[in-house]
Amino acid sequence: MHNNFAIRTMRRDELSIAINWARGEGWNPGIYDADSFFAADSGGFLIGELDGEPVATISAVRYAPAFGFIGLYIVKPEHRGRGFGLAIWREACRRLAGRVVGLDGVVARQHDYRKSGFESAYRHIRFKGTVVPKIGGGARELFPADLGQVAALDRMFFGAEREGFLRAFCFPPNGRTFGVERGGGLSAYGTIRSCFDGWKIGPLFAPDAEAAGVLASELIRAGSAGNFYWDVPEPNAPAIKLAEDHFGMTPMFETARMYNGGSWELPVSSIWGTSTLELG
Repeated sequence: MHNNFAIRTMRRDELSIAINWARGEGWNPGIYDADSFFAADSGGFLIGELDGEPVATISAVRYAPAFGFIGLYIVKPEHRGRGFGLAIWREACRRLAGRVVGLDGVVARQHDYRKSGFESAYRHIRFKGTVVPKIGGGARELFPADLGQVAALDRMFFGAEREGFLRAFCFPPNGRTFGVERGGGLSAYGTIRSCFDGWKIGPLFAPDAEAAGVLASELIRAGSAGNFYWDVPEPNAPAIKLAEDHFGMTPMFETARMYNGGSWELPVSSIWGTSTLELG
């Protein structure tokens, strides 16, 4: 590896480098994701530079003393195979040492992650469609004033505190969040945000198919014309059915949710749409 390769923490204004590279890889991040990502952990984004030129990125976000998440692991194509990726990967792992670490691995890299000690928990299936809602009613729009309720509910499904992330992710300049209330409190919520191509649903957390369908319909109506994307945990069979049968969506992409350092148990049957494959 070149002696003039150095790894350091990204500044906020540099996070767009990783977002744009992710766009180039076909991952279709949200247009405003950088704000929420940086709010999750301002020290959690690393950049590798060769003679001062960015050639590699990775995120290593500390959500809790027991849990972290790796994403945005990209090396510029012309610099691959030279050890830069392995070096920044090791630095990310050092940053998350002692934690259960999650990631969503694309098919081509899953073998490498297994060699690093990661084990597959389940697959995520990305669905795409231009959809017409067939279920509706019963959800209300949520606003920043509702953040406390959203964060409390989110902890039940995500397993860690991430209020800073949610403040920006659920209420971006071009996105909307809806909730379903039962028993006098918030029992389900979902977000839709604009991406470089179309719109993406996620998170969508709900206790049952009825609430999930209501939320999905409201979220889809909240977007404008164009493509819609939805990352669904494969073990949640009713979520697959909802995407395919009710909204006419088709699978286009998959990743494996993988963990190292132990398991991170989530109520997958209540996760109808994952927040983001980059940050969990």
